[in-house]
Amino acid sequence: MSAFVLLLAACSANPQDDGGDADDPADVDEPVDEPEDAADAAPQEDAGGDVDEPDAEPDVDPAEVGADELGHVPVLMYHRLLDDGGGDFDLTPDEFRGELEWLFDNGYSPVRLKDLVRGEVAVPAGRTPVVLTFDDSTREQARLTDDGQIDPDTAIGILVEVADDYDDVEPLASLYVITSSLFGGGSDGPDIVAHLHELGMELGNHTHNHPNLASLQPDEVRYELARNVVEITDIVPDAEVVTLSLPLGVFPDERELAAQGEADVGSYDHQGILLVGSEPARSPFAADFDPLAIPRIRSAPSWEGGEPDFGSAFWLEQLEQEGSYRRYVSDGNPDTISFPEDRADELDPAYQERANPY
Repeated sequence: MSAFVLLLAACSANPQDDGGDADDPADVDEPVDEPEDAADAAPQEDAGGDVDEPDAEPDVDPAEVGADELGHVPVLMYHRLLDDGGGDFDLTPDEFRGELEWLFDNGYSPVRLKDLVRGEVAVPAGRTPVVLTFDDSTREQARLTDDGQIDPDTAIGILVEVADDYDDVEPLASLYVITSSLFGGGSDGPDIVAHLHELGMELGNHTHNHPNLASLQPDEVRYELARNVVEITDIVPDAEVVTLSLPLGVFPDERELAAQGEADVGSYDHQGILLVGSEPARSPFAADFDPLAIPRIRSAPSWEGGEPDFGSAFWLEQLEQEGSYRRYVSDGNPDTISFPEDRADELDPAYQERANPY
């Protein structure tokens, strides 16, 4: 695999009036420790040693492609694209394009977060899933041209254009929508949402008003999350709003309210919850994967060594080096889970029937 080289300037972000607030907790640049209750969701029994034979076999030899579907998956976090680069959470269009090209050139293929948490990871053999997440539903992420198409100068427009040059890449992303400000809050917001759904993008929950959930009473938390689902599904009735990006990366005081709840306006049931900034995520097939506390990597596509900034350039380099963080590599068959036999004890016992150690 080629050396990690990204000749891009560091990304940055300041929220603007038309784009919503950037999710900027004070500790975003440091790796986030495992939440105290994260282990509660992981099976505790040892899955090592014997595993059942899978019902189907991969079409390729897993050893030949170095398949490791217990490896790590980068979940990248984006906000705005601005010509001047914005603040620490933003990129220039050229930086964004350059990061996509590096990812696709180096064996990464996008998947949606909802598919990752469900263990429905369909990427070609030898490639690694990457989840592209966008917070705050800004106009730089998606807007429509006069003929009703996604503007090619937006983040989604650039993703579609770049992906078109690669046979093994589908232009997929997960967009976390603030429903009180749909892509800048203009009258075309609902049309943009509907068009993104038609393109196969995931529409995720980022609350209705983007509050700090820890500052709200339980009923207010339920309202913010349920209202978002209702607004999106009113526009796109068959949309699955099943993952949440926490505003500011902050859980409500009653942490379980982020996962499930019901208000007068409706209900919500999140299968995956995103944090703000940290490290690569564990495989959804790993025993210690917690779908309700998924770490993300802040996009920062330039790093020249020295003190790590814990942005995307740093973490993608760690995955290239295959040290403590070993990248997920697909066997090409979504029905099997292939991995080196010496990693069998990392498998979630729930997936034994699909396991294919080698």
